[in-house]
Amino acid sequence: QVQLVESGGGLVQAGGSLRLSCAASGRTFSSYAMGWFRQAPGKEREFVAAISWSGGRIYYADSVKGRFTISRDNAKNTVYLQMNSLKPEDTAVYYCAAVGGPPSPRPGGYDYWGQGTQVTVSS
Repeated sequence: QVQLVESGGGLVQAGGSLRLSCAASGRTFSSYAMGWFRQAPGKEREFVAAISWSGGRIYYADSVKGRFTISRDNAKNTVYLQMNSLKPEDTAVYYCAAVGGPPSPRPGGYDYWGQGTQVTVSS
């Protein structure tokens, strides 16, 4: 069982930056691939970024490539999402997720989810 808690969301102006954190419980965090997803009102949950258990494989959605960076610190049981050059269309609730297998761009590919953190980008 893995419990995930996101933090770091907030209100930022367009062009600004935020860093989201996702703290995981459990001693086997290092064996899980982690993903970040987001969901805007009235829209489906969409893939943002994912990272393998070792950090050796990283994937991004085209919409955030070059602006967002996913990373993890297995010693701290934490995965991060550094978000730069934020746009109003990045406004959403951001969720982190964990899976005891390879990283996936599909929400159904994950076993555990956090409660989400709101990111609002003003124009």
